[in-house]
Amino acid sequence: METMKYKVIKTVEQYNEYVGLLEGLLMAEPTPLAQDEVELLTFLIEKWDSEHSTTEDLDPIQLLKALMKEHALRSIDLAQLLDVSKSLVSEILSYKKGLSKEIIRKLSSHFKVSQEAFNRTYKLHLPINAHLRNACVMNTEKDMVGTH
Repeated sequence: METMKYKVIKTVEQYNEYVGLLEGLLMAEPTPLAQDEVELLTFLIEKWDSEHSTTEDLDPIQLLKALMKEHALRSIDLAQLLDVSKSLVSEILSYKKGLSKEIIRKLSSHFKVSQEAFNRTYKLHLPINAHLRNACVMNTEKDMVGTH
């Protein structure tokens, strides 16, 4: 009886092994057999990713911090990537400023993550915004009393 070459991924070690194998196959000369292995490994890896994805539990800033750590990016690197000041990046990472549409587009493109992952609501930590439920209102003040 022949043993299976690949099995359903059950551990992080097995996941990392399969990712390495897939990368090797993608770098090699394509053959029909290799293409079948690529498809199978891709399926198994995507299945693991979908079952173990924690990005849905993260707010956009937590996600950004996790991606920065994963890609070994510092605040200054992110500022250069986004073409913004380091102080703006610091304010974003400390929940003092929200993510603009342009920044969301750049982050999504760079990290290959859907814009929706960065476009979810989250609470800013500003005294002026403490009464607000989420960051959709951003850092604006509105005169709630009509002016005559």
